[in-house]
Amino acid sequence: MSDPDQSGSSSGDSAGSWTLLTGHGHVLVEIARNPEARIRDISAAVELTERTVQAIVADLEAAGYITRSRTGRRTQYTVRHDSQFRHPAQEGLRVGPFLAVLAASGDAAEPGPAAGPQGGPTAGAPDHDDRAGPGIPSPRRSR
Repeated sequence: MSDPDQSGSSSGDSAGSWTLLTGHGHVLVEIARNPEARIRDISAAVELTERTVQAIVADLEAAGYITRSRTGRRTQYTVRHDSQFRHPAQEGLRVGPFLAVLAASGDAAEPGPAAGPQGGPTAGAPDHDDRAGPGIPSPRRSR
């Protein structure tokens, strides 16, 4: 593991220069928050250039995460919440639950199931694995 103090950043910024989400993740979350946002608006929100955001939107559309439609001069985006993450470490996981948490605008995200007595889920907590989304059976992996 790297030591944050060795990152070369100033003492006021000990966290370094990386972020948890990639540019693609930031753009997808912003589109989920505001499907009618212009490239300019998304660019300002995610602090990337308009050209970079245009390329990311094209990538997201090509990968099936979003679709675009035109209404007059405006573009409307639709996020496909049933799309799966691309990385093998998240195999079988859908982006919908992830986006639901991150795209909640200003609302406190609902906490996940807390441990109840004897470490079990609390009353009313879902008894399914949410990898595939609510109400969808979990994929079974062989190891």
